Amino acid sequence: MELSTLTAISPVDGRYHHQVQHLNEYFSEYGLMKYRVQVEIEYLLFLEKKKFLSLPANAKKHLEKLSENFGPDEAQQIKHIEATTNHDIKAVEYFLKQELEKCGAAEAKEWIHFGLTSQDINNTAIPLSWKNAIEYDYLPELLNLKTELRLLADKWKDIPMLAHTHGQPASPTRLGKEIMVYVERLENQIEQFILIPFTGKFGGATGNFNAHHIAFPKTDWKKFSNDFLNHLGLIRQQHTTQIEHYDNLAAHFDCMKRINTIFIDFCRDVWTYVSMEYFKQKTKKGEVGSSAMPHKVNPIDFENAEGNLGFANAIFEHLAAKLPVSRLQRDLTDSTVLRNIGVPFAHTIIAFRSIEKGLNKLVVHDAKIYDDLENNWAVAAEAIQTILRREKYPNPYEALKELTRGKGSIDKKTIHRFIDNLKIKESVKKELKKISPHNYTGV
Repeated sequence: MELSTLTAISPVDGRYHHQVQHLNEYFSEYGLMKYRVQVEIEYLLFLEKKKFLSLPANAKKHLEKLSENFGPDEAQQIKHIEATTNHDIKAVEYFLKQELEKCGAAEAKEWIHFGLTSQDINNTAIPLSWKNAIEYDYLPELLNLKTELRLLADKWKDIPMLAHTHGQPASPTRLGKEIMVYVERLENQIEQFILIPFTGKFGGATGNFNAHHIAFPKTDWKKFSNDFLNHLGLIRQQHTTQIEHYDNLAAHFDCMKRINTIFIDFCRDVWTYVSMEYFKQKTKKGEVGSSAMPHKVNPIDFENAEGNLGFANAIFEHLAAKLPVSRLQRDLTDSTVLRNIGVPFAHTIIAFRSIEKGLNKLVVHDAKIYDDLENNWAVAAEAIQTILRREKYPNPYEALKELTRGKGSIDKKTIHRFIDNLKIKESVKKELKKISPHNYTGV
């Protein structure tokens, strides 16, 4: 069968393809070729700028246009060459040499890939594609979702809600504040994330500029390469083997994993609030919640998000643990693993969109939230015993414990009867009677 969204093995390329197909520009085989071609062209033009060679104006224009407009047809030409070379980077090199011949600059052919090894291209192209994917897709999606949470936190800031610690009724809180917990956690991780640099490797076969130095010993190749990667928006790793050490890339994966874990925690909390009926969900005509139970409106978006986030984290975990480890100056295990960095990225984006979809369905069920507060007057015990401590009343904690712990339903009448029997000033009794589960929400 031909590959299609119906026959694809991975749901990223199948069921969810319409959500993440734009990521092909960064993480597909075509995307990798595009960035490799871009790096090779930028390197040649940088050599020309530094007076190592001379390129006719039409040749420079042709290369710049090729880099900008590289598409599937050009990628297919490279694949055709690779069928003979059995080497993907060499196929890119030969492709670009053919392009120089087309525009009458054949004398510059041997400056393509001058002094480089494959990983100088891969370990520049992949960080560059990763940087673009982060800046153009991941961070905008993440920041938009965080902003949506902040707006909901503000919208719901005055809604009192029974808290639950250890699954049991606890001192009341506010719905908006509980959302702000996640906003703050996300902001902390985003701040850490954006401080992680995008780095690449560019230093020849074993990181020492051997070929560059032997050909042009008077050139400061470290400065040249630092400037070149800076020109591309990357920072060059100064001491490497044949490959980059991937420590900063691993740091990205680890931070993205923590952000995903925060969202997993959020999804489970919202799922629980839905099951407690603190949230209702908007329905859409024609949708079905269960194949057997017509009444069901399931929190499927948060479940979908949790599943995708967990899957993404499993792959991020492997990537972060594996990539920084390589035998001596190089083994090939990083190559096949690097081809999969788009997979957890895509599952993360799918999850973000599921959360966004789920949030847009939520409707606060005020009546249920109010009833739960009204049915749990025992949570006012903390407030009462604290004021009694202030008033130097003897053993207030023990008195409230005796009244409430394990005693079943405690209502307003029970609490007020207890207050009436206290040997305290009337002004303090009035103060205590003003306390209710609905207003005991702190600051």
